[in-house]
Amino acid sequence: MKRVVIIGGVAAGMSAAARLRRLDEEVSIVVLERDRYVSYANCGLPYHIGGAIPDREQLLVVTPEHLRATLNLDVRTEHEVIAIDREAQTVEVHDHQRGSRYTEAYDILVLAQGAAPLRPPVPGIDHPRVFTLRSMPDMDAIKAIVDGGAERAIVVGGSYIGVEVAEALRERQLDVHLIELQDQVMPLLDIEMATDLRYHMELHGVTLHLGTAATSCADVDGRIAVTLRTGETIVADFVVLAAGVRPITSLAQQIGLALGTTGGIKVDATMRTSDPHIYAAGDMVEVIDTVTGEPTLVALAGPANRQGRIVADQICGRDSTYTTTQGTAVVKIFAMTGGATGTSEKTLRRLGRAYRKVYLHPAGHASYYPGTAPMHIKLLFAPEDGRVLGAQIVGYDGVDKRLDVLATAIRAGMTVFDLERLELAYAPPYGSAKDPVNMAGFLAANLLRGDVAFWYPDEYEQQSATTVFLDVRGPQEYAQWHIPGAVNIPLTELRSRVEELRPLNAKPMRIYCMVGFRSYLAYRILRQHGFEDVATLAGGGRTFTSFYRTTLATGAPGIPFVSHAEEDLAAQMLLDQ
Repeated sequence: MKRVVIIGGVAAGMSAAARLRRLDEEVSIVVLERDRYVSYANCGLPYHIGGAIPDREQLLVVTPEHLRATLNLDVRTEHEVIAIDREAQTVEVHDHQRGSRYTEAYDILVLAQGAAPLRPPVPGIDHPRVFTLRSMPDMDAIKAIVDGGAERAIVVGGSYIGVEVAEALRERQLDVHLIELQDQVMPLLDIEMATDLRYHMELHGVTLHLGTAATSCADVDGRIAVTLRTGETIVADFVVLAAGVRPITSLAQQIGLALGTTGGIKVDATMRTSDPHIYAAGDMVEVIDTVTGEPTLVALAGPANRQGRIVADQICGRDSTYTTTQGTAVVKIFAMTGGATGTSEKTLRRLGRAYRKVYLHPAGHASYYPGTAPMHIKLLFAPEDGRVLGAQIVGYDGVDKRLDVLATAIRAGMTVFDLERLELAYAPPYGSAKDPVNMAGFLAANLLRGDVAFWYPDEYEQQSATTVFLDVRGPQEYAQWHIPGAVNIPLTELRSRVEELRPLNAKPMRIYCMVGFRSYLAYRILRQHGFEDVATLAGGGRTFTSFYRTTLATGAPGIPFVSHAEEDLAAQMLLDQ
């Protein structure tokens, strides 16, 4: 009888074990998990702390007893593998429950140990009130302090776990300070997209300390004082470290398995390591980026579960392989949703890859049906053929739906011209006749066909001294905020006043409005009146506000703008303020 030993009992490990049993009733399957729980919903941990998931037991998907009864799996919790003998094909196990050690033989070994939270080398970081959040006991310890009357918390790290923990603690009415080394929250996003989330977090009372780091931690009468690189000191009841994770590869290194350039375990398409008897899956393995082809580490549950299934297939002789990871992920931050798929602009720049981009602000569903708000979409695509390279979306309703469509488009190798032609579900409560994905395709295809030329907010400072900025919004909008020195001619008056712009035609003319529709119409008018060096602001003033904070930056949803009615809607919005 073939004997398979799996080290790790969460996403990849349990996925491999469960599918292996479904495919082979005879194989002996042993799962060794060093913690007390297996197959728990670790992505749900912040939501129990915050109260959205009140029943702790809901996070425990299955128990070892249930797995034995339903799948005949030998699942041993609090059993830590401390050594592997590749020649003898055995593992040495420390049974923490009994305080004993024993040896377990295997025919096939599967490494699925995941990743461990980073603990920055900061003096005092071992203070008893500094926590990480990766397991059920971690969650229990944090929740006990919150339930005990904690008033202030510090979160170190502003990526997915960090912002989710910050939200959870604010939901419990704590004073929350978030520290992030980068000058933005959600560093995996491009900064302008993360800025929308930043405004929203500030609106909900999270104090952000961006572009700085904790330099020391010290006890203050049982509480903890964290000093920042800026010199500021914050005293809190506890700290949650969410500064990223690194693959758990100590066992793999001890036995000489090959590691990739990123530090993750190197595997082939079958998830086999450099030892033919050992597979690896999940957060601990190096994968290939779908878009760039570069090796990378991606700690996400979806890829981990799929890799576990492939391991099981391979053990059973099935022709199943893993290709690439595109890093599709989404996060809830209070009322907002943010997410990304494919590659970012910062990554494309770092790699020297050619790309083009568009921004747009469509509503989540038909604007006349209640309950929607604008979202902010950024689409990146190849200039030569329009192949979709990446997408980022932040907004309120319908964000995940569009993100999934664009993730599928990237996986399928689709182009922006394909996005134009997609037939997507529409009814007023769910979408629009021209879905946001279609609209992104229209904008990008127009750019590649030469029907429009864009200018971008990150070009503003370089162009400001030599450029004429034309604001085609209404006078009330212009009075509320405008680019310094901009000429204001509302779109509805542009045709009759176009000659006023002739004396300025010697300079580049950059047009803008609120979200980009009126300025696009103005661009088409001016081009057909002989103006050549003109361009329209991609995403309009709302995208500009994501680069430069203006009075338009509220962190609140706002109202959706309807094509051909933007000026009336903007005027109404100003009256309502």
